[in-house]
Amino acid sequence: MPSDPQTSRTTIYETITNSILAAIATDPGDPIMPWQRSGARPVLPTNAVTGQAYRGVNILSLWVTALERGYGSGTFATLRQWNQIGASVRKGEKASPIVFYRETIVDAEGSSSDTTDPERRFLARGYWVFAAEQVDGYAVEPALPPNPIERSAAADAYFAATGARIVIGGAQAYYRPSTDTIHLPDEARFFATDGRTRSDAFYSVLGHETTHWAGAPNRLNRDFGKRFGDEAYCFEEACAELGACFINARLGLASEPHPDHARYIHHWLKVMRANPRALFAAAAKAQEAVAYLDGFQTPARAHAAAAA
Repeated sequence: MPSDPQTSRTTIYETITNSILAAIATDPGDPIMPWQRSGARPVLPTNAVTGQAYRGVNILSLWVTALERGYGSGTFATLRQWNQIGASVRKGEKASPIVFYRETIVDAEGSSSDTTDPERRFLARGYWVFAAEQVDGYAVEPALPPNPIERSAAADAYFAATGARIVIGGAQAYYRPSTDTIHLPDEARFFATDGRTRSDAFYSVLGHETTHWAGAPNRLNRDFGKRFGDEAYCFEEACAELGACFINARLGLASEPHPDHARYIHHWLKVMRANPRALFAAAAKAQEAVAYLDGFQTPARAHAAAAA
């Protein structure tokens, strides 16, 4: 899989973060993530050759591309990969950035090592991919509209499988660490808005709080404090918001910003501008949480969630 020689280990963070910031800036009066805007129902992007889903920040980068250019297939690959399967990228098409991490082993002096006590490091490398809509010789399969009843059933099964204690009632949504419980208003309190259904809104909030639940000390023990100091709360909220988006996309649901979104979004954008790696850290933790929640699913349930 070829990389762009102009995209270094450092600049790939800036390239992807800046593309997402630019997409957010298209509507400065409504500072939400592009994939949460009215009518957006992005699918999880997958690789055309391997069939595997992209992960973490790559999902966000490819969502921005798909939403900006109207790509609906969710299928991407590098130039070399398209050529491998007999497809050709049309001249003049613009590629989209993604990042992959290569694991290396170093000794105490920082050189490559085969010692018994090595240090594992992950080096970021930028790649460029094209959507199926940008190539010739590949049939784009149109996505079928999701069945609302089956979609809700798959969502209910997904969250029930985690075993999280969910308390329905009241007017606020939150995760309470002291009792290890998720609290949500009844679904009847949610509203259908801007192309999103009441169920979309309900499951978006449930996904957010369940991502918090997954990060508890007795589970993933997620902690941004040591690395990001005073920004830790902001990062935890961003992680939960991204986790909800990843889950909703798997379940065929549109994502809606969490009710507390406005309380931290401007601060979060400031952090992203100051530290291009911030988004990568939050997305990686969100992906880890989703993988943890996926681990509770039976094969049948996991298949239903992915297909919904």
